[in-house]
Amino acid sequence: MPVILAVDDSPSMRKMVSFTLTGAGYQVVEAVDGQDAFEKAQTQFFDLVLTDQNMPRMDGLGLTRKLREHPQFKTTPILMLTTESSDLMKQAGRAAGATGWLVKPFDPAKLLDVIKKVIR
Repeated sequence: MPVILAVDDSPSMRKMVSFTLTGAGYQVVEAVDGQDAFEKAQTQFFDLVLTDQNMPRMDGLGLTRKLREHPQFKTTPILMLTTESSDLMKQAGRAAGATGWLVKPFDPAKLLDVIKKVIR
């Protein structure tokens, strides 16, 4: 069963993401911001990282950059799930190493489709 790290500073968003993913058979580990997620990634491997952009302590782009520096996360899919939808932010996401970009509010079926496409 693939393990997904869901990173968002909003408890209600984490719950919605968790509910969607566990319902589809994924195991979910939640993190409250980029720093929390990065600490969890030091001790556990994830098949996919789903992260918000705007968070305290470390944002999604910062988290993506830091994870990409680690050999075990070089090829791990990292999806940004955020309210940010500008092309500039998407370019910054790609430059940081993000695999894909989804805009909130998300459609659960679309989220699961994207995850199925990128997860190994």
